[in-house]
Amino acid sequence: MMEGQFRASVRPMTPPFTPVLLLGLALKPVRLGLLQPVFDAMLRVVRRQHPDILERLEPYADRIVCIDPIDLPFAILLEPNPADPRLTVRRFVDADEVHATIRGPLETLIALAEGKVDGDALFFSRQLVIEGDTEVVVALRKAKDGAGIDLVADLTGALGPFSGPARRLAGMALGAAAGLRSGVETLRQSLIAPAVQGAAARDARLAELEAEVKSLRKSARRGHS
Repeated sequence: MMEGQFRASVRPMTPPFTPVLLLGLALKPVRLGLLQPVFDAMLRVVRRQHPDILERLEPYADRIVCIDPIDLPFAILLEPNPADPRLTVRRFVDADEVHATIRGPLETLIALAEGKVDGDALFFSRQLVIEGDTEVVVALRKAKDGAGIDLVADLTGALGPFSGPARRLAGMALGAAAGLRSGVETLRQSLIAPAVQGAAARDARLAELEAEVKSLRKSARRGHS
């Protein structure tokens, strides 16, 4: 099967200007082989902490779901076979090798996995794009609903005696990320505001010129009549 960039087959989403986008830029040159162990560890945690999720997906064991965080330079393939589940990080994905795709900003996808947001509302507000076999996506949503997924608690809980310090460090990191997000938004506004103001001024001037041209044309027609 020819391998191609799966995003080319659909209308692209514009990633939000957030710290995650900056992280994505930093991760672009990183070999995916260095990231794969992270997703292997995440899958082991899910199997141990929430085995019922995969059990509920057994009827869809042969379906492959592409999870595409648009602000990161890679996608993740989920193969939910309870006997041999896989989370594979990929730089490129052929549209024909997946049955469904869930696409959105990383923070939105995490909040969706943890049940903190309404997936339907995200879909209708276009913060989330779902393509392909919606049946498997609905099954995935039902499987994780009520599972009590908390990615930070689940991942740090796997560290045994180090789980407490790791959870505190994670909390500090998330707090720092929130502060950085606020700073990034302030920077974005400061960069965009002058351009928006300039565009508004140009639009106003064009409207004035159009009005002047119309007035001159009317005057010219009166002079010929």
